[in-house]
Amino acid sequence: MNKRSPVWWPAIGLVLLIAVNAVFDPGFLKLSFVDGHLYGTPVDIFNQGSRVMLLALGMTLVIATGGVDLSVGSVVAVSAAVCAQLIVRETALPLVIAAAIGTGLVAGGLNALLVARLGIQPIVATLILMVAGRGVAQLITDGNVILFSHDGFEFLAKGHLFGLPFAALLVLALFGLTHLALRKTAAGLFLEAVGDNATASHFAGVAAARTKALAYLACGACAGMTGALAASHIAAADAYQAGINMELDAIFAVVIGGTALTGGRFYLLGSLIGALFLQTLTLSMFYFGVPPAVAPVPKAVLIIVVALLQVPALRRRFLQLFKGRAKEATA
Repeated sequence: MNKRSPVWWPAIGLVLLIAVNAVFDPGFLKLSFVDGHLYGTPVDIFNQGSRVMLLALGMTLVIATGGVDLSVGSVVAVSAAVCAQLIVRETALPLVIAAAIGTGLVAGGLNALLVARLGIQPIVATLILMVAGRGVAQLITDGNVILFSHDGFEFLAKGHLFGLPFAALLVLALFGLTHLALRKTAAGLFLEAVGDNATASHFAGVAAARTKALAYLACGACAGMTGALAASHIAAADAYQAGINMELDAIFAVVIGGTALTGGRFYLLGSLIGALFLQTLTLSMFYFGVPPAVAPVPKAVLIIVVALLQVPALRRRFLQLFKGRAKEATA
């Protein structure tokens, strides 16, 4: 990782946040093996943060094209509802997972049609599905919370593989595949070109509309899989609460990770670190007893600080200020 990369700043913020927790709670970094499974707060952070990490992965691709997807939270709810209905009907597990991903692809396809083909502003186009999707989820569940019991499906969020949480390993595997697909082929270059200047990239021979469409499809697929993880985690589908505000967390994670909302250059690793930063911050406030009603305030402040540190002009100004005061102190 280049030392000038914006990824350094969220990484430093995450390390400092972990250090503060370790100072106040010496057991914060403690790990232990129980029945061959690794447990501990760091493992919980990875496991609990896996859903936002997965959403941030898809959101990074969309934001790289200069767009945004506000509908992912609602897509999570719809996907969770579809999974729950199929499970109570004793559908085979592979079909349930395929249905979750398929639901996300359909949602991503609708967004792609509105944004890439019809030219509607991304924030407006995805806002449509954000509002309508929640209603669709409620129709699927008939306004009820659907409870189920399925060991195979619940393994997605609660199971372990090689002693580690399966959900975290799944997200890391998808991150690796996405990184290879974008950095070892021309796909990543196309995303950055379209995000920098869609018109210029079109005249340079890049299929700008198709590139945007694929980004929204990938984002939808990630949201669909996140819905399966959300339903698996609580063994239920709640159309009212599933995925609530998750679109904001995903966008925050991407921005904290160094990807600009204006599009262009993107940082997949930064998005994952940003998601871990948010999950660690949420857990920290819970440990310190911060009331839920007040928790968004310190969360927003720290997010702003990390985001501002990524602005080169502000960093230079801060360093000049620091050096000036250091000279005054030594004079």
